[in-house]
Amino acid sequence: MRIDLRHLRAFEAVAEELHFRRAAERLNLAQPALSRTIQQLEEAVGEVLLSRSNRRVELTEAGRVFLEGSRMVFERLDSAVHQARKAGAGKIGQLCIGYTDFAVSGQLPTILDGFHRCYPQIKADLVYGSTQQQLELLKDGVIEFAFITGPFLDPDIDSIEVQRDRFVAVLPQNHPLAEQTEVMLSDLAQEPFVLGVMSQWSHYRRQLDALCISAGFLPDVVQEAYNSEGVFGFVAANIGVTVHLESAGNFNRKGVVLIPLKGVDARICTLATWLKTSVTPVQQKFIDFLRHWAPSC
Repeated sequence: MRIDLRHLRAFEAVAEELHFRRAAERLNLAQPALSRTIQQLEEAVGEVLLSRSNRRVELTEAGRVFLEGSRMVFERLDSAVHQARKAGAGKIGQLCIGYTDFAVSGQLPTILDGFHRCYPQIKADLVYGSTQQQLELLKDGVIEFAFITGPFLDPDIDSIEVQRDRFVAVLPQNHPLAEQTEVMLSDLAQEPFVLGVMSQWSHYRRQLDALCISAGFLPDVVQEAYNSEGVFGFVAANIGVTVHLESAGNFNRKGVVLIPLKGVDARICTLATWLKTSVTPVQQKFIDFLRHWAPSC
């Protein structure tokens, strides 16, 4: 016979009251029905759990052990109900979040730290990728949020701007312009450039090319790298210069200097994006957090 919760509740009541009539009243059952339930339980367990006489009811040793186990069942059930309610409210779960170099060197760590403090039982799995790679993963359902380089418009995707960066010149520390407080973008026209590879950095490079064209030149790219660390390493090696974002100042890279670009008002934005359809409670918590946080960015 299958043991279910009604058997455990009946047994717990009798074990605590040590009296069938009082236990039956507590459970709002007829006493014969309670007796049958206890008998069914003992048959299922294969042991006598309660010693009965005309005067008293006592737990057997098997009954004492079974009572401890049944209480653990109820505790675990209560915990499961509590956790399920938290999951339904979006307070427990897991998120898969994609990010770029620009996001992780900028506001993403602060966002993740703040969200974790609010919802410590929501875990984040982080996936590095270019803007294009993330958008593909987002549409395929592999990741739930993508922190990408904007601007970006798609009728199926919603977004919040979480970061807006100025452009800066990144020079080797021994470069002739390294002592300047500001440089003109046109000052870099004849310099060799180190940039991220086009296949990974296309969103950024299109905007940088447009900026350089407005200054009268196209960058002479002599070396490419797959991430910001590689770009900065090649600049430190005096292979060339680059134009990056001001949030790159969070990199503690020796051998390079970051200098503001005079007269350049353009900005690069980083967007948190997600699919508009089928938003889960956990995802909604993250969206609400981003919307609350974004005005302070």
